[in-house]
Amino acid sequence: MATTLKIPSAAKAKKYFEAKMAFTTGPVELERWVGQGQPIHIVDVRAAEDYAEGHIPGAVNLSKDQWHDAKMVKARLRKDTINVLYCYSQVCHLAATAAVEFAGKGYPVMELEGGWRTWKDGEFAIEK
Repeated sequence: MATTLKIPSAAKAKKYFEAKMAFTTGPVELERWVGQGQPIHIVDVRAAEDYAEGHIPGAVNLSKDQWHDAKMVKARLRKDTINVLYCYSQVCHLAATAAVEFAGKGYPVMELEGGWRTWKDGEFAIEK
């Protein structure tokens, strides 16, 4: 059975991609921002043991088991700059879940598309 291709609304597409760009970034852009000294804060929401094996340089770890510890969240997130969150991969929703949680507490957030796997596969710098 053939699928009929529908031409999407250009206006809806514009609205969708504007919103997407406002709340996501890619590894190339993130690396550029870091190199330019842009005011960003990188947060790895993977498990602590995975963070210890390697992470984006300068990233802090805030694993899911710490999200409801108000002191830990306050110590690891910033309200004065964008917190760029990342998890394991494109199919992991941990960073998106964290973004909902933290935005609900007043923290400005973005998600790194593709997460750790895209960063690592792109051969960007890694810190241990």
